[in-house]
Amino acid sequence: MPPAEHREHRQDRQHRVTLITRAGCHLCADAEGRLAELANELGFALELLDVDADRARANEYSDRVPVILIDGAEHGYWYLEEDRFRAALNR
Repeated sequence: MPPAEHREHRQDRQHRVTLITRAGCHLCADAEGRLAELANELGFALELLDVDADRARANEYSDRVPVILIDGAEHGYWYLEEDRFRAALNR
């Protein structure tokens, strides 16, 4: 799989969801797979960013990957809480 520095699954959608991830992180792979499915179902843009590709990003998020941002605001980390995630997109 190519590096996660800047891959997108869908574009031009209502919300932008960003997953901050790391190579070799099984929780990141799980979150990426489910978020990709939800992007197709719910119609949001999904962007993946490698936490280790940027020092400021690593300083902020390294101990919490995967981290989910919705429209640039931190929504959660470690696990996707799907009911809470769906509710946040409906606001």
